[in-house]
Amino acid sequence: MPEVVELRKVGKVYVNGPVSTPVLFDVDLSFDEGSFNSIIGASGSGKSTLLNIMGTLDRPTSGEVYVTGRRTDVMRKDEIASLRNRTIGFIFQFHYLLPEFTARENVLMPHWIGGEREVQAASAKADELLDVVGLAKVKDNLSSRMSGGQQQRTAIARALMNDPKVVLADEPTGNLDSDNTESLYKMFRNINERFGTTFVVITHDRRIAEKTDRIVGIKDGRISMDVRV
Repeated sequence: MPEVVELRKVGKVYVNGPVSTPVLFDVDLSFDEGSFNSIIGASGSGKSTLLNIMGTLDRPTSGEVYVTGRRTDVMRKDEIASLRNRTIGFIFQFHYLLPEFTARENVLMPHWIGGEREVQAASAKADELLDVVGLAKVKDNLSSRMSGGQQQRTAIARALMNDPKVVLADEPTGNLDSDNTESLYKMFRNINERFGTTFVVITHDRRIAEKTDRIVGIKDGRISMDVRV
């Protein structure tokens, strides 16, 4: 299978005045199209930094990053933004919905940000995704008037709006109980199988990690484990 994301000898050092803090060390890692993966590690291990670099939200200090075969660490900001909008979906522990917009409008936001007008096909896609995540009946509710679970489902639908090749999820179950964690996992699996979307889920939750097809462990900024199950 073709690789959706590939990191070659990626290093990251944060500099604050005279203080330099290395976070990642020569990371070689790639994810195949259509795969379902997890990244685990203790707090401070470098998981979120790794995800931000894969998602083009941050640049590496050294090494190379490829998304769908295109090298992103040397791109201009506008090129990166365009590629990110069309190729990568993000799901965070906190939803970052716009409270003055409805669920449907929040889902359409990546489409609008990409400079596209709202057309019938986009509207139909947003409705389909809201149906997939079980929100068809509340799609016209303001996001500020939705429950936490509904907001999270809206964020998932939003992440899928532009048919991304890969969805990066950063601690998506961090605020959930065991029942809702299981429900979220099943939803991710359904989307993975239905649309062929690659998933990379960063998690502290072993229950989620052990259900993915591949577990990547990171410790002290280095890959410590890579198991396909």
